[in-house]
Amino acid sequence: MKRVVVVKLAPTREQYLALKATLKLCNAGANMVARLAQTTLDRRPFALQKQVYAHLKACGLSAQPAIRVIKKVADAYAARQANLANGNYGTPGSKRYVKVFGKPIMFREHAGQPFDDRCLSWQIDQSTVSIWSSAGRLRGVGFVCAPWQLKLLADRKGESDLVFRDGDFYLHATVDTDTPPALVPADDPTGWLGVDLGIVNLAVTTADNPADLDARWSGGAVTARRKRNRILRSVLQKVGTKSAKRKLKARRRKETRYATDVNHQLSKTIVAQAQRTGQGIAVEDLSGIRDRVRLARTQRHQLHSWAFAQLRDQITYKAQAAGLPVQVINPRNTSKTCHRCGRCDPANRPSQALFRCRNCGWSGHADHNAAMNIAALGHRSYRAAQSTGPKAATPLTAS
Repeated sequence: MKRVVVVKLAPTREQYLALKATLKLCNAGANMVARLAQTTLDRRPFALQKQVYAHLKACGLSAQPAIRVIKKVADAYAARQANLANGNYGTPGSKRYVKVFGKPIMFREHAGQPFDDRCLSWQIDQSTVSIWSSAGRLRGVGFVCAPWQLKLLADRKGESDLVFRDGDFYLHATVDTDTPPALVPADDPTGWLGVDLGIVNLAVTTADNPADLDARWSGGAVTARRKRNRILRSVLQKVGTKSAKRKLKARRRKETRYATDVNHQLSKTIVAQAQRTGQGIAVEDLSGIRDRVRLARTQRHQLHSWAFAQLRDQITYKAQAAGLPVQVINPRNTSKTCHRCGRCDPANRPSQALFRCRNCGWSGHADHNAAMNIAALGHRSYRAAQSTGPKAATPLTAS
């Protein structure tokens, strides 16, 4: 299992200036390569290397950093091509599609730069790194991190990204960790913890008490803070001055950190619930929900402002680290199907919070009912995968 460990560098003033100059040089070289890549059909790293390697060396880049710059450009164009093919920039021939396709990719002056083990080495026992720079090899660059991060970094190999953010330097190191053997849940569907993700309630599990749902990760502090942030953004956007734009940028980063923190707390709570009982976790897949769902204007901001994919990914990697199996489930019809009798009917949900089955008469919290359906689908998908190999869970249908 891959994890990304983020550590903060503590360079001296000379090292700090050298690192800034290094990023500036690398991204200037990347922009040169990107302009060439825009005019050629063969954007593979080796093909680009044959054309620009000598130019990058002449600009002051050493051999290995030059290769990493070329690879960064090739990866950026591959990602753009995948987005174009998937329709993320509109249909071919549309104004947005043509604009993206016809414009070379450009990198910010201090955009992140990947370094491999030839360019960067770690001295874990001394909490320092040695890194290539445009001013020569920088040795003894200190870094600070938590003890658990040091433990993960001890056996790392491969690439690390140098990132400049808010006036500080960070290293994003990718590490491979051993995944504990997954626990096998009981045959009964209650051996799975279903997780329903949503707007009003960020996450509801089968272990939650339906009577307490309105107070947990819901319309309280989280929603109130998101509403306050939206009002502040609206005010600053109307002002439009340089100072307002700087404040908008700072608020965006602050809101991102807040959402990440809440998702970490929520995912940690969910995994702890499953770990106490040895259950597997079934979580719904909300990929593409922004394109599929039509909402009232007042709800659109809530849908677009929360990182549901990040929450799902955090639940997944934390569960795997704890040795718990995870199933990602298609959520189709889970919110309007009765978990007790299986009746699927849009009229089963007269309001956002209430579920009342028109067939068997069961009533309760709608999100808790959806979580029960997701748990059942997780059980079904897991057993199908155990007997016949990987297989997606069958969505619930009307009966």
